[in-house]
Amino acid sequence: MKPVKPAPLPTLDPGGDTPTMRLFALLEVIAAKDQRYTLQDLVGQTGLPKPTLHRMLQQLEGAGLLRREGDSRKYGTGTRLRKLAENLLLNDSHHGARHAVLRNLVAEVGESCNLTSLSGSEVVYLDRVETAAPLRFYLHPGSRVPVHCSASGKIFLAHMSPAQRRRLLAHAQLEAYTPKTLTDLESLEREVQRVRSDGFALDDEEFLPGLLCVAVLVPSNDGPSNLCVALQAPAMRLSVDKARQMLPALLRAAQAISRIDTDPGVAEAPRASGKAPSSLASPASSSTAPDAVASA
Repeated sequence: MKPVKPAPLPTLDPGGDTPTMRLFALLEVIAAKDQRYTLQDLVGQTGLPKPTLHRMLQQLEGAGLLRREGDSRKYGTGTRLRKLAENLLLNDSHHGARHAVLRNLVAEVGESCNLTSLSGSEVVYLDRVETAAPLRFYLHPGSRVPVHCSASGKIFLAHMSPAQRRRLLAHAQLEAYTPKTLTDLESLEREVQRVRSDGFALDDEEFLPGLLCVAVLVPSNDGPSNLCVALQAPAMRLSVDKARQMLPALLRAAQAISRIDTDPGVAEAPRASGKAPSSLASPASSSTAPDAVASA
C-alpha cells in the first residue's frame, strides 16, 4: 500500500519554504478570520504536525505577534502584530492616492475629512485633510476615538456579525463623553441597526460637544472593509440635514478609494455627479481627544 502524501499547503508556502516564510504564512492564516484558534484548530487548518505548530506558535507568542486568550488554549493576534498593521496603513496613506481623494473631497464639501480604520474598540485616524475654515477641530493621523460614539465606529459595528459586535462591546467601556453619548447596549444596538439600514452613520455631538460627524464605509471586493471616509465640522456650521446633503460626495470619495485599493494605479478624484441611494435619503435617527480646537 502506497503511503498517502500530505495535502499541499499553499497558505503556508507563499514565497518559499523557509522557516521565516512559514511563520509569516501562519500569521496570515490566523489574521485572515475574526476568530481565535486552538492548536488543534490550526493543525486541521494547515496540515502541519502538532509539534511543529506548537514550536511556531511559541516563537510568535514570544515575539508579541500572537497572544493566548481565554483559557490560554486559543491564539489570537498580538499587540505587536496589530500595531504593525496600523503603522502600515498610517504610513501608506499620507502622500498617496487616498490622500488626493481626501483633498478633493475637502475642496468639494468645505469641511475636514478623514480616512479611518477600526483597531480593537477604537477608531484610528489613518489620514486627514483639514478645512481652511477658521473654526475647526483638529485630530491628527494616529488619533483614536471610541467606537461607540463616533460615526466611523458605528459603521464598523453595523457591518459586524451580531456575535462579533457582542464580543467587542462586552470588553469596551461605553463611557459618556457628552450628554448625548449612547452608553447602554440596547440603545447602541438600535442605533447600529439604523445605521445598517441607512448606509451611513452620524455622530451628533456624542464624542465632543459642538462636533458633528458623518461617515460611510469604503466598499471592498476582497472581504470585509476596514476603512471609512468621514466628514466632521462644528455643529454651528454643519447641521444634521446639511450633513445628509453631503453624503453623495462622501460616497463618491469612498468609491474612489475603493478603486485605488483594487488597482493602485488608479487615482481618480470623486466626481460631483449622481445622487445618494434611496436608502440614504431618509433620516437616521482611549480615546484621543483633539489636540486643539483651532480658531484663527
